[in-house]
Amino acid sequence: MAEYIPGVCNIGEEEVKGRIVSGWLGLILTIVIAAILVYLQATKWTYLVLFFPAFIGALGFLQGAFHFCVAFGTQGLFNVSQGMGHTESVSQAEYRSKDQKKVVLILVYSGIIAVIIAGASLLSLSTFS
Repeated sequence: MAEYIPGVCNIGEEEVKGRIVSGWLGLILTIVIAAILVYLQATKWTYLVLFFPAFIGALGFLQGAFHFCVAFGTQGLFNVSQGMGHTESVSQAEYRSKDQKKVVLILVYSGIIAVIIAGASLLSLSTFS
């Protein structure tokens, strides 16, 4: 069983599973949209739309890997219990600050991954159009 560690872990196993599912959904959506764009012979710059589902996928996988929920970190909450939906408040300002730094890190990593995926798609998949 996980325990809350400021800036390190704010979700337990059930919440982690949910984040990983959202990562898979984002990845599948990215692939489906890319296939549709290729099929429709979309213009080159249209492939940049892949940034959004790729960001969702990366965000889900990173939250699962880090055992850290961005929304909870932003709101000063945590849930390391066995179930989903139950949250507790982070009371100490120092802990909230550590959590918010982790939020920024995960968002930046997700953005970088999404830019790489969208950029690579623009450069490679658009040649099929």
